[in-house]
Amino acid sequence: MNVILLERFGNLGDLGEEVVVKAGFARNFLIPQGKAVRATQENRSVFEERRAELEKAATDLLTIAQGRARGLQELMITIVVKAGEEGKLYGSVGTQDIADVVSEQREPVAKSEVRLPEGVIRALGDYAIDLQLHSDVTVPIEVSVVAE
Repeated sequence: MNVILLERFGNLGDLGEEVVVKAGFARNFLIPQGKAVRATQENRSVFEERRAELEKAATDLLTIAQGRARGLQELMITIVVKAGEEGKLYGSVGTQDIADVVSEQREPVAKSEVRLPEGVIRALGDYAIDLQLHSDVTVPIEVSVVAE
């Protein structure tokens, strides 16, 4: 299915690009979330009329994300958890735990903005993770998981 992207979207493309995606992805996610419209002749003309407005909105979102990133530069957080003697956690530290601690210390961060490349944290130690505030703005932070 051909769709026109209304915002920059990860690996698909940039604002205004016409891309081919699977029908279910378009129907169930892109179109209901307002991230894309079907690529019909009518929608192409409507998009061209709204292009300046959409580009300004995208620029505003990028500026906001860059401001948030400045507030989170070189952030180091410590999470205290229960752990066994061998350094294994009773449970795990996930994206919600990290988002809560960052939000308490500095800037509000959503769970969906935390990127854990190796999955949830299940052992004590220091970890480098990323906060992806925008598709073009990623901030590295240090997370230290220590025992109670």
